[in-house]
Amino acid sequence: MSLSRREFARNSALTGAGVALTGSVGALATAPGALAAEDAYGAGHGHGHHEPGYGPLLPDPKGILALPKGFSYRIVTHSGVTELESGETTPSNHDGTAAFEGPRGATLLVNNHELRGPRKNWPRPVPLTEGLVYDPAASGGCTVVEVHPHGGPVAEWVGIAGTSTNCAGGATPWGTWLTCEETEDKAGSNGMTKDHGYVFEVDPYDRRANRAPKPLKALGRYAHEAVVVDPRRGHLFLTEDAAGPNGLLYRWTPPHGFKHGRGRLRALADDAGVLQATRCFDAGGRFVDDLSRATKIGTVYGVDWVDVPDRDARTTSVRKQFTGQDVTRARKLEGMWWGDGGAYIVSSYAREESPVQHDGQVWFYDPRRRTLTLKVLLGVNPAPGQDGAFDGPDNITVSPYGGLVIAEDGEGIQHLFGATDSGRTYPIARNELNQGTEQAPEYSEFTGVTFSPDGRTLFANIQDPGIMLAITGPWRRQPR
Repeated sequence: MSLSRREFARNSALTGAGVALTGSVGALATAPGALAAEDAYGAGHGHGHHEPGYGPLLPDPKGILALPKGFSYRIVTHSGVTELESGETTPSNHDGTAAFEGPRGATLLVNNHELRGPRKNWPRPVPLTEGLVYDPAASGGCTVVEVHPHGGPVAEWVGIAGTSTNCAGGATPWGTWLTCEETEDKAGSNGMTKDHGYVFEVDPYDRRANRAPKPLKALGRYAHEAVVVDPRRGHLFLTEDAAGPNGLLYRWTPPHGFKHGRGRLRALADDAGVLQATRCFDAGGRFVDDLSRATKIGTVYGVDWVDVPDRDARTTSVRKQFTGQDVTRARKLEGMWWGDGGAYIVSSYAREESPVQHDGQVWFYDPRRRTLTLKVLLGVNPAPGQDGAFDGPDNITVSPYGGLVIAEDGEGIQHLFGATDSGRTYPIARNELNQGTEQAPEYSEFTGVTFSPDGRTLFANIQDPGIMLAITGPWRRQPR
């Protein structure tokens, strides 16, 4: 059912044009270099509140991770250094990650390895563990990591292998991980023997459930980035990281009577449910062709959903099946996280391919009101090689201490940074692992940011060479 102009205008009025915040998050984040926006809480950020964050980042003598005073890290897995239970070394290119409560106080993490193309291209692909392989020609997959409290031993094993370009994904309410292939390679192209561009389910608790991997074709075949589950309505929301044309935000509606649970998505027919893409319009009912059009924090768009003609993209990529005013697009649709009754959605940046350039947006989709509200907007960073400004948000998570924690995949220096409810940002960590030279330094992106179930540990990855880190310290509730 479409959302009428009258309904949208009424909903906007009820929410104060979407600027009103709910729950503990709803960050209206700005940063050095951000586009100017009115402070939704009045002029300035003083009012007697403490400054957000944990103070300045201190250089790491080991040259890996700068952290605030009182914080520390330990390396959980390190590609080419740590070993799997089967004896091979940890695969490279760590990406999307989720944490689950494990046995006897342990934390289980499912860790994507974003490796595209044939195995010969990578020195440390995901091992082809018997029974867990989808396409023996593909390099990517997931590992499951068991971390014990108080620095105990770490165990790691393969969750799925033979998939490609496992970028982000999403945790499910029933305790599994949906890993997303960010590729459209078909069998016979780029060395592949099977079609790729699907979502797969990985169970961190039951290794037998991961045998004979099956793509969830009902969710479509395209350059998947991330996915979240609406625990109340059963919808899945999915992002597409693509260009030429820009990618889409999708919603999958399960068939009538379907109930989610472990392994139930695998049992569905390839055409089960309905896959749709967003079509947005502003308060005046005008169609919005691209999310980059929004240049003010608090911008609210109404959302309709348009059926995807051919979800398996047999002849034409899904995003290319739409033209003109069919759908609303966005460049670099990346990480997602479910919180506050809706989905936080990242558009990492926009350049010449988009109507308006920026260095990052975070949107909030409210399924009850069927609206998208712009929460974070970063202007183009003029000096990415200088520490201080943030750009290129990618993976995100909702913090148990209020606000969002965001992994940076921008130009130059890379950070983990936080955003408070009122929009103030603060650094949490800086990647100091220089893979370039002193004259021309290069720093890999952060990925897979997620808190342990008890909220005491923040896990994050340095993608290249592939290092999973556990960060602990004096976490505290952040001011608004």
